Amino acid sequence: MGIDINSFWEGLTTAFHPMNLLWILIGGFLGTVVGMLPGLGPATAVAVLIPVTFGMDPVSALVLMISIYYGAMYGGSRSSILLNTPGDGSAIAATFDGYPMTKNNQAGKALSISAIASLIGGLFAVVGFIILAKPLSNFALNFGPREYFVLFLFTLSMIVTLSLGKMVKGFIAMSLGLMISTIGVDLQTSVYRFTYGATHLSEGIDFLVIIIGIYAVAEVFYNYMHLDALKPPSSDLGSMKLTKEDWKRTRWTMLRQSPLGFLIGVLPGAGGSVASLLSYSIEKQVSKNSKKFGKGAIEGVAAPEASNNATSVGSLIPLLTMGIPGSGTTAVILGAVIMLGLQPGPLLFDKDPEMVWTLVNSMFIGNIFLVILNIALIGVLLKILKTPPKTLYPIILVLAFLGTYTLGYSVIDFYILLIFGIIGLLLKLLDFPIAPLILATIVGSDMEQNFRKSLITNNYNVPDIFFGSPISIVLTIMTVLALFYPLIMKLVKRNSI
Repeated sequence: MGIDINSFWEGLTTAFHPMNLLWILIGGFLGTVVGMLPGLGPATAVAVLIPVTFGMDPVSALVLMISIYYGAMYGGSRSSILLNTPGDGSAIAATFDGYPMTKNNQAGKALSISAIASLIGGLFAVVGFIILAKPLSNFALNFGPREYFVLFLFTLSMIVTLSLGKMVKGFIAMSLGLMISTIGVDLQTSVYRFTYGATHLSEGIDFLVIIIGIYAVAEVFYNYMHLDALKPPSSDLGSMKLTKEDWKRTRWTMLRQSPLGFLIGVLPGAGGSVASLLSYSIEKQVSKNSKKFGKGAIEGVAAPEASNNATSVGSLIPLLTMGIPGSGTTAVILGAVIMLGLQPGPLLFDKDPEMVWTLVNSMFIGNIFLVILNIALIGVLLKILKTPPKTLYPIILVLAFLGTYTLGYSVIDFYILLIFGIIGLLLKLLDFPIAPLILATIVGSDMEQNFRKSLITNNYNVPDIFFGSPISIVLTIMTVLALFYPLIMKLVKRNSI
């Protein structure tokens, strides 16, 4: 996309119009608040507010919806860090080191680096959007079922880094996640699988119910088992200021993972959950402090936060350039955009460049506003930690059940939530890694369908799936390297001693 200076300045002027600034502020604030609530992700927020956009100027309506979208990316990590309760799927990885930092009286620092990493990821992605929108959208068209299958296989192969030291348990957890992803009607044969006559399971189990159960409910159960041993909340919550050492440890992390998140966002269907988990596992591989990951490493918060916010901007590229939604939220936005009379596609950049540049400039403004808002709210959010456990844990359970109910408005989801709460508790007691299960649940269905489609299109020639295109060859090599990386590193360290 060439930069038209006149259209750029027109878009900048429109973005700074008082009403559009107001919509940016409102959308960012609402997105942040909704992102903190378990189960109520950005897709729900955008869907609920679509009626508000009726009668609005199309540009202002789009600015509002986009602001809600990446505002929720900022907010999703708040409850992950403070309560070990992800607001949505893309905030899962923030629990791995964010919550341990909170328990180490470093909640303020975790929230600060989360906001700053989100800002850097968002701004990097906006620049990437300006320069690479059309080239990347054309590249994404080269991904067929074969390439997507190998991409998901590579993502799962990164589990070895998340399960370092307990790889067998990690692969068991991953296998359980893949089994869960097969529940429901087979999309290709319409055969019911593992539903046991329950029509509610025909569409499978919403992975947000699984996430809320395994993280929020299981954490409450576990803490109730050790309620007498729990120490009262500390009044020393740590400084919100980042030291020179913190910057030294996180600056390259944020710069590494922002482009990765942006590129994953461009691929339709990958989403923030995959991006944040993949970024976390890659950062753990390359970090000199890999042993500290999972125990409160500040890099473990910076990596997924930079990545998932960059993903939210990247996913707008297939939406605006090809009319293809890259995630559940952008699918909702696509429907709203069409209702507003706009037609996403390559011609949008030629027919309405002012609208595109207004959107780009509003993302710059919105990201700066959101980092200020999130840092300003840290003091308020930290007061949550001072709530007595006997009061706090019932509140978390209520939020978990409310969030679950809003996903499908079904009481059956409550039973599923409790079942996965118990599963999460058992995994915690038996010291099984949870991340492989969650990641496998998220990508399992798409991975299966793309594998079967690639078998059909390649005449059941399995080697051709892995070596039939340059993209699949590169991804296959990366998968093998990821699987054997821990072994290679052990041999290197042994020979260097």
